Amino acid sequence: MSASASPILITGASQRIGLHCAERLLDDGHRLIATYRREREGIKHLCARGALAIQADFASEAGILAFIAELKTHTNSLRAIVHNASDWLVETPGDEATVFQQLFNVHMLAPYLINLHCADLLRRSSPADIIHISDDVARKGSAKRPAYCASKAGLDSLTLSFAAKLAPQIKVNGIAPALIMFNPEDDALYRAKTLAKSALGFEPGPQVIYQSLRYLLDNPYVTGTTLTVNGGRHLQ
Repeated sequence: MSASASPILITGASQRIGLHCAERLLDDGHRLIATYRREREGIKHLCARGALAIQADFASEAGILAFIAELKTHTNSLRAIVHNASDWLVETPGDEATVFQQLFNVHMLAPYLINLHCADLLRRSSPADIIHISDDVARKGSAKRPAYCASKAGLDSLTLSFAAKLAPQIKVNGIAPALIMFNPEDDALYRAKTLAKSALGFEPGPQVIYQSLRYLLDNPYVTGTTLTVNGGRHLQ
């Protein structure tokens, strides 16, 4: 993937997979716009390397639209949009509707509105891509986090719809990760139990997501596809 004069937008880039992908895009010579909800050391590091960072809160329609307006003051074109921003919330008695609405806004409404309002920016670049970072859990559902799972399944549906809507100028694809990287506080027992859920049985780290991202950006003949990156979890 050769570097483009137009920047790549990646949402939720302050930590973990988003930060890794942002750093690798910079390594590969791309101009980068990164969003964050709370400023972390990762964002400071990206800015020091030349990325433009924009604070954004996708939990409300107003926050999403405010971000889009701010984005358009900084660029009139985009090479790609990588929707990585995510919330990891669980419903508790009494707050189910609030949690569902927030997850819907972050995982579905934000990509939906950003795709609609920024399609004109993408059309000024060739090639142009939208990539939704979903979750493998959408494949089978979740008894513990049904709202999270439903909103990620909705994002998978948006991949199909926008792929049809924006073709042939803009390719739209998704990545559905699972069991990619642990948190520092995860103990050995938890790690062993989690690794046993995949056929390959190891923690790959975020590089496998960047490899998938690069494949989708590089391949001119793939659209409307969600890549499952789960170590064979569906085989267990």
